[in-house]
Amino acid sequence: MFDLKGHTALVTGAGQNIGAGIAKALAAQNAAVIVNDYHLERAESVARDLLESGARALAVQGDVTDLESVRRMVNEAQTSVGPIDILVNNAGNAGAGAFVPIRFRDMPIEGWDQFLKVNLYGVLNCVKAVLDPMCERHWGRIITISSEGYRTGTSMGISLYAAGKAGAVGFSKQLSSEVGRFGVTVNCLVLGTMNTFPQAAQQTRSYPIPRPGTPEDIGAAAVFLASEEASWITGQAISVNGGVVTA
Repeated sequence: MFDLKGHTALVTGAGQNIGAGIAKALAAQNAAVIVNDYHLERAESVARDLLESGARALAVQGDVTDLESVRRMVNEAQTSVGPIDILVNNAGNAGAGAFVPIRFRDMPIEGWDQFLKVNLYGVLNCVKAVLDPMCERHWGRIITISSEGYRTGTSMGISLYAAGKAGAVGFSKQLSSEVGRFGVTVNCLVLGTMNTFPQAAQQTRSYPIPRPGTPEDIGAAAVFLASEEASWITGQAISVNGGVVTA
């Protein structure tokens, strides 16, 4: 069950944290994994761990906000490993820079792009680069990592981040209706507070499951959506959040 042997997965932003957890989970189920990161040394570190565990893996540098960069890394991956039939759009937050929450009234217009480019256009670019071959082969899985921040209000100063995440979910739902007949499923994982957040333990004390999420939690969910067993699930935004949001 959930065996991904014979499939090749591209995980963006996989040089650390959640992306690395997803890459390791897919590799554990026998997928060949393309480990992407903006910082090549981080991608190489994760890929090296996978190779040492006996998995097939390749590190590729690429900027998901740049379509030509995405096309180059996809071509490199396909030449070296094989056609990509599982895409996990994990790269997000504020892109390659630090995530500094800032309220919309205080944010200069020039600050919008760092959130919208990676959280929305990064998804569009990666999907564009891999979708046609998936449809031609009549098999594909597109999984986009989103956040409960897009549908729950907060005063933290993440409005542009939430806008990008919401856009990616809306895009995924519409795309699922276009490509389902070609054997390609499109889903989102909507995350609650993760243990990569500095105050995560304190913030999740009131969760029904009172702990922050882990990369392993998200990796397991991604494995399921990537599997043959999930072939009748598409167009969904599935919460992985410890029960904090149930609607």
